[in-house]
Amino acid sequence: MKMQLTTVVLGTVLAAGPVMADLVFPSLSYRTGPYAAGGIPFADGYADYFTLLNERDDGIGGVPVRVLECETGYNTEKGVECYEATKGEGALVYQPMSTGITYQLIPKATADDIPIHSMGYGRTSAKNGNVFSHIFNYPANYWDGASGAVNYLLEINGGDISGKKIALLYHNSAYGKEPIRTLEELSRKHGFALSLLPVDPPGQEQKSQWLQIRRDRPDNVLMWGWGVMNQVAVQEAANIRFPMENFIGIWWSGSETDVLAAGDAANGYKALTFHGIGSDFPVFDDIQTYVVDKGLTAGAGDHIGTVLYNRGLYAAMLAAEAARKAQEIHSTAEITSGMMRDGMEALEVTPTLMEELGLPNFGPSFAVTCENHGGDALVGVKQWDASTQEWSLISDFKPTDVEIISVLINEDSSAYAAENNIAPNCG
Repeated sequence: MKMQLTTVVLGTVLAAGPVMADLVFPSLSYRTGPYAAGGIPFADGYADYFTLLNERDDGIGGVPVRVLECETGYNTEKGVECYEATKGEGALVYQPMSTGITYQLIPKATADDIPIHSMGYGRTSAKNGNVFSHIFNYPANYWDGASGAVNYLLEINGGDISGKKIALLYHNSAYGKEPIRTLEELSRKHGFALSLLPVDPPGQEQKSQWLQIRRDRPDNVLMWGWGVMNQVAVQEAANIRFPMENFIGIWWSGSETDVLAAGDAANGYKALTFHGIGSDFPVFDDIQTYVVDKGLTAGAGDHIGTVLYNRGLYAAMLAAEAARKAQEIHSTAEITSGMMRDGMEALEVTPTLMEELGLPNFGPSFAVTCENHGGDALVGVKQWDASTQEWSLISDFKPTDVEIISVLINEDSSAYAAENNIAPNCG
């Protein structure tokens, strides 16, 4: 059974109505524009996993899947237009793939009873399900990433980074600004000096920022970048001979594309992660058999096993398992978006489940509840080996600073609830 992959072109007339027998998963992709190098592999992995389920399992619970792809170009306005153009097709859950788009869709999707999964991005305080009933950001968020980086630095410095200088090089957007408050709190707690270096998108021009880094000589640089900004930053770091092992990117600054252009100079660069690396997992054998060999890949098939392909696959797997949970909860295979929300809120990812899915140890275990839409906040660290052109995990998925992050989440989500007159969602 071949998955129906429909591409929506804004300005055209959609089909008259949804095919109720399908489980519809929109894909707000960006295969064009300045961030296409990141958008393409994610969209491919997302689509290919659902194709696998259709071809191997006849869909989810016996119901075929339809991926409805709409091109956003990583543009917030287009992302909202894509949402409006596709939500009536029976959409079960949205993966906006953009913090800016996510912020705009929070009130819309909540009113429409459609859940959003902003996996590892978006509004961090949406982890508080008591306020954000339809927004989920498991298994980790940007504040977890900030804390994970600091915890790693503590670990490799004997537990003491007081007096150290840490610079944050960030995409000058809602996305890039997300970790600032957390890092400020962590700097007070651990005694390191924090400097902030914004980079205007898309990020080709960074000379002044790296001149400042060369002048200030920070002990470590953290990066919240995306697209070409990452490639330029890695090359600029090499140009000033900044030690790559002291340069750590968030998970959106840790793909193959980000480091390959710098060649051997990128060796030792590090990045955070919340999922596994490579294609040495049983599920990829099934993708080869049921998707690649049948000529059903969403793209050319050249991204399989890369970081962002794996992230798209992981997002699809989590969506599929939430849909399965929703079918179980509501005793029906043909679930609605509201039922899907319930499935996401009851999702539990265990080592046994990951083994059954052909993804053993691919990601951390976590559980979602009404109060906690973000999971257990476990973050790992990986490092680039330029000689093999491969990433390797150098740290297990480890806990982050819940003490600080939970206070910030409660503070931000409470302010949002007050501004929008939102009553507590959890009984």
